[in-house]
Amino acid sequence: MAFIKEESEDVKIEETFTVKQEDPQEQTDLIEENEGSKEEEHHVKIEEKSHLKTDDILKRRDKNQFTCTQCGKSFKRKDILKTHMRIHTGEKPFTCTQCGKRFNQSSHLNLHMKIHTGEKPFTCTQCGKSFNQSSYLNLHMRIHTGEKPFTCTLCWRSFICSSHLNQHMRIHTREKPFTCAQCGKSFSSSSNLYQHMRIHTGEKPFTCTQCGKSFNCSSNLNQHMRNHTREKPFRCTQCMKSFNCSSDLNLHMRIHTEEKPFTCTQCGRNYSQSSSLKRHMMSHTEEKPFMSNHFV
Repeated sequence: MAFIKEESEDVKIEETFTVKQEDPQEQTDLIEENEGSKEEEHHVKIEEKSHLKTDDILKRRDKNQFTCTQCGKSFKRKDILKTHMRIHTGEKPFTCTQCGKRFNQSSHLNLHMKIHTGEKPFTCTQCGKSFNQSSYLNLHMRIHTGEKPFTCTLCWRSFICSSHLNQHMRIHTREKPFTCAQCGKSFSSSSNLYQHMRIHTGEKPFTCTQCGKSFNCSSNLNQHMRNHTREKPFRCTQCMKSFNCSSDLNLHMRIHTEEKPFTCTQCGRNYSQSSSLKRHMMSHTEEKPFMSNHFV
């Protein structure tokens, strides 16, 4: 009897030690368990404890992450997920009162409004040009520094930002994924399509303060303003010739690089400008308003 009593006390001590290692709730669970094999009960409780911890971790993850059901992207806040969902739904609840353009975020509308108000709080210390966003100023500074970190792997032309490189690559691939619903014309970038749509709407929201002439995009207005100021800020590093717009400089640079990225699919002849290629293509279609040999 003494031996049995001693063994019983050992079991109680072991049981007490095991209970103390559990949290308060699990202590209650252990007390409420039916009598049975102490060893079996012990293993059951360990399994239950592991299961509870896993559930807690999953709950914490669910509480800390909100996942998009469309693309699987996760966010820390529910309101950020709600804003993200507008990419999939196409919802644009924020409308510009000046031109009617719509946006999916209020911050995007606020930035857009600076186009109409003319507010440009970010100024270049090199040339004094101002911008409505700090990111635009950062990109602009690369004109002065000459930094072009994004390079085309096909023709090795470099660009100041990745979006310009992506758009350039469509010259090689001939991809034009953005199509006008009015006339069916396609474009290599969404901005070109958006600008094109103003031909149909007649919208010209950008007006010259000097002569009153209006334009359908800000870049055309900026280029026009240089006719009044005689400014030619884009200079060739090879021959120092200056231009009033970057596109003219880019075309000019092909004289020095001998780059001819536009290729005729009929005969393989290359051209430095798309307009020259179009004129050349007329020689294959028997339309010859111009002699194509002059437009290489």
